Amino acid sequence: MKGTILRFYVHENRTHRHIALFEWLLEQAKKLGVQGGSAFRAIAGFGRHGILHEEHFFELAADMTVVIEFVVTDEEAEKLLALLRSERVSIFYTRVQAEFGVIEGDR
Repeated sequence: MKGTILRFYVHENRTHRHIALFEWLLEQAKKLGVQGGSAFRAIAGFGRHGILHEEHFFELAADMTVVIEFVVTDEEAEKLLALLRSERVSIFYTRVQAEFGVIEGDR
């Protein structure tokens, strides 16, 4: 099947409608019928402002980047992007064309 890998990049402590933005985005995708999504926490990185963020053992502040990733149809990708526009969420994303499927096996 042909579709899209849609990735969103947000700071862990960023919220929308009083919940973590990455959690809100996962919930909204589920409501739209997306079959799955994942959030991955970075250990280090920098963004457009050039500030290097690194996770240290003693830090409790949640300032690291979270990547939220979906492998979806092009139609599902458009629905997610339209939702974010209608909610006026400022967010950086990447969209990559992909081929995906499922291999059935014994386990």
